[in-house]
Amino acid sequence: MERLNNIDIQKVQSTEAQIKSDPSIAKKMQVIEGEWVLEESSTQFVSKIIYEGGETEFKVDNPTFMGGSGSLPGPMHYCFYGLASCYTGTFATMASMLGIKLKKLTAKVEADVNFSRVFGIGDDPVIEEVRVILHVESDAPKEKIKEAEKLALERCPVVFTLRNPVKLVPKIEIA
Repeated sequence: MERLNNIDIQKVQSTEAQIKSDPSIAKKMQVIEGEWVLEESSTQFVSKIIYEGGETEFKVDNPTFMGGSGSLPGPMHYCFYGLASCYTGTFATMASMLGIKLKKLTAKVEADVNFSRVFGIGDDPVIEEVRVILHVESDAPKEKIKEAEKLALERCPVVFTLRNPVKLVPKIEIA
């Protein structure tokens, strides 16, 4: 098993070949379910996340200005973590597939968040831009690293979701 930058290259190549022969296997449903904690607690929302190798629990507590106690990550932390981890992982995969050996790869996500809309005080956009900064250390030529960046920007699922309108289908079930 060949691994580069903690990426199983043979597995990625095998998956790519399988999808080429049967495009239907590229589609996988993602489901997150959770519950709002109604009694006083430092956790406001909890979700059991089930994944291929097991399960874990995510807990959220809003910042104090949003009525939480600020004792856990808030929803925006998880949102930006998802972007940072997905984009960084896609970049690492693209770099590995191009044969680029990385010495270090870190990510930083920043955004100026305007909460006036949340409080019904304005209609300014909540976020006007999200900045993602990858710090790449490698002996590879800059052109090769820029190629990995281009591929990552084209192929990262979270980047795609931010760049393209995605149909939101809200539904409320009243008991």
